[in-house]
Amino acid sequence: MSVVSSSRSGSGETKRVRLSPDERRLQLITLGAEMLAERALEDISVEDIAKQAGISRGLLFHYFSSVHEFHEAIARQVSAEFLIATAPDRSLGLFDMLRDSVERYVDYVEQNRAAYHAILRGPSSYNPGMVTYVNESRSAIAELVLTEIPIPPDDPDRPRLSLAIRGWIAFVEETILTWMSEKPIPRAQLIELLVESLPALALSPELTAALRG
Repeated sequence: MSVVSSSRSGSGETKRVRLSPDERRLQLITLGAEMLAERALEDISVEDIAKQAGISRGLLFHYFSSVHEFHEAIARQVSAEFLIATAPDRSLGLFDMLRDSVERYVDYVEQNRAAYHAILRGPSSYNPGMVTYVNESRSAIAELVLTEIPIPPDDPDRPRLSLAIRGWIAFVEETILTWMSEKPIPRAQLIELLVESLPALALSPELTAALRG
């Protein structure tokens, strides 16, 4: 099944564009992600999305069973973009890699403040599906960090270290949210705090030695 959409050319003429179901679904999610840069997730209305996409309000629910499911799809799209934006640069040493990722993390939040806050603290953040998505994102970040740490997978200390990294991620989230609203310290000090807090929280001589390498 293909769906016909309306779009305007550079001359102002309306053109009909036929999209496949997958293309339409991606279009709707992308429009929602773009809106998320300017408004809270719960403020993204079906009416506004349908109007921008050139479809009827009811057609949106052909692709998403509910508004919550649509909002979750938007959040997943934003998360994927975030993970790409903060992916480790493996050409760097471990400490510089960590600092670089944290700097890009803060850059991303500064550029997407509304989206970040809506996903972690907005009304929709209490939706069970959204809670699952956020936990999956945290697990993905934790796995990225664990992958770079020179500690064998069968090391008996690895479960404790994994737990510490999850705690560090929560610390990073809360600290950045507070910093964004108050800006009590310069950005450079924020970066230093976030970077140095990982080895301090992990209490792992191996991790500290690798970072200080």
